[in-house]
Amino acid sequence: MKTNLETKCIQEGWKPKQGEPRQLPIYQSTTFQYDTSDMMGKLFDLEEEGYFYTRLQNPTNDAVAAKICSLEGGSAAMLTSSGQAANFYAIFNICEAGDHFIASSSIYGGTYNLFGVTMKKMGIECTFVDQDISEEELSSYFKPNTKALFGETITNPTVSVLDIEKFARVAHKHGVPLIVDNTFATPINCRPFEWGADIVTHSTTKYMDGHAVGVGGCIVDSGNFNWLEHADKFPGLTTPDESYHGVTYAEKFGNGLAYITKATSQLMRDFGSIQSPQNAFYLNMGLETLPLRVKKHCENAMAIAKFLEANEKVAWVHYADLENDDYHALAEKYLPDGTCGVLAFGIRGGREQSIKFMDSLKLISIVTHVADSKTCILHPASHTHRQMTDEQLKEAGVAPDLIRLSVGIENVDDLIADLTQALETI
Repeated sequence: MKTNLETKCIQEGWKPKQGEPRQLPIYQSTTFQYDTSDMMGKLFDLEEEGYFYTRLQNPTNDAVAAKICSLEGGSAAMLTSSGQAANFYAIFNICEAGDHFIASSSIYGGTYNLFGVTMKKMGIECTFVDQDISEEELSSYFKPNTKALFGETITNPTVSVLDIEKFARVAHKHGVPLIVDNTFATPINCRPFEWGADIVTHSTTKYMDGHAVGVGGCIVDSGNFNWLEHADKFPGLTTPDESYHGVTYAEKFGNGLAYITKATSQLMRDFGSIQSPQNAFYLNMGLETLPLRVKKHCENAMAIAKFLEANEKVAWVHYADLENDDYHALAEKYLPDGTCGVLAFGIRGGREQSIKFMDSLKLISIVTHVADSKTCILHPASHTHRQMTDEQLKEAGVAPDLIRLSVGIENVDDLIADLTQALETI
């Protein structure tokens, strides 16, 4: 029976049997017991499904991953300790030293640093591109060793909208998967697989959790990318893994399960960036109200975007739901029910006036977080992106006066009143 997203947020994932808890239990255990050595051995050989050590899999985590997988319309999913871990695993699962991948330059500053600095030290090269370039120019950046194309549905903090179909066409033309970070949109407002993406990542710390109580991440595989058709590009999936009994993931588990099985049995085994069962429990509680909250976030953000747009002390506003925004057409195509609760704007007078404005706020808080129920604000050039050079900031589209406002689900009149009094101080 086909069910809607609102129902899936409540019903998917944990499927209690007769006499079992109706609510998802927290399996707060590192290990799981079996009666015989042979039973345990089959788990290590990937011959049987089950649990033996939480670093690899845990029933609480798997139930929540299954819910997110269902929301995205994927074939398999796994939770990670953070969104950063999810993006790292998503790339490292198919790239190794000597490989190359391409990413939008407008992505979150932490991800930019992960791809451009840390993974470079591991021998993996990333080329950053303007996501608005033509298909022909984007295609020109591909090399024989290019293994993936990466972008964000809605960029952080510039809130531009990715042309997913364009990126997917170019990626598939070159025989590589498109990986899309869908954190800001969530599957409530956009399902990238329906537009050609192959793998989706999330920082579940944001809207999915919704309450800023638990850090986490998730990777979802569409099951649509045929690894064996491009076997020469992805030997990690199409040749025997000698570190795991010589299993060839793509052959043994097929397109639907190969990618996540490898990420779990190889990367999670070796790096151990697990999400705690306790945090997965919190995440599941947040997912139950996700559709309600996303709708309210978008309504509030639209009202505030219009207020800021009309204020003479505000130099500019970027919010794709505004009709005159550069990304409005893409937003109407990919996110017809609304983008998210995050918008960007600049104060006349530059950085100094921006800081004075932010310091004058009384209700809205200055925090590094984004996309939870409380309204918060940040100056990326001074905070999340301060490790980037001026040239890198320019490349990422982060202006010195850019303010990122994450609109919560409070009464919007109270939020506008706080913004008004702060603007009056400059």
